Amino acid sequence: MTFPEGEDGKHAITHWKTIEQFYYTTLVECQLETGRTHQIRVHMKSIGHTLFGDPRYGGNQILKGTVYSKYKQFVENCLRMIPRQALHAKVLGFVHPRTREFMRFESELPQDMTDVLQKWRTYVAARKELL
Repeated sequence: MTFPEGEDGKHAITHWKTIEQFYYTTLVECQLETGRTHQIRVHMKSIGHTLFGDPRYGGNQILKGTVYSKYKQFVENCLRMIPRQALHAKVLGFVHPRTREFMRFESELPQDMTDVLQKWRTYVAARKELL
């Protein structure tokens, strides 16, 4: 996604790809060319894929799918398990402003996100068994 500079903000570029689909929720990987405030959140919202658990952009609500009680309880339980936006920087890199050395940092997925992903995988597997 590319957003030009103008009235709505500064130029921003985000590359994304689907990693795993869970019916109405999808695990994606984003690579940024620019580093703008809320860049991933804004870009994903603009294409109708609000970050799970993101209250600012509506990801703390059921936006797609059924709102019947069992599904609603499932999603609300997942939101309680990860009471924040489901966003994690696995790799960050930049050129240090003083030393000009390239700095790279890696971090594994936090436990709350791992737990929620497993819950969605179990949900999808159970639905497939019913078909």
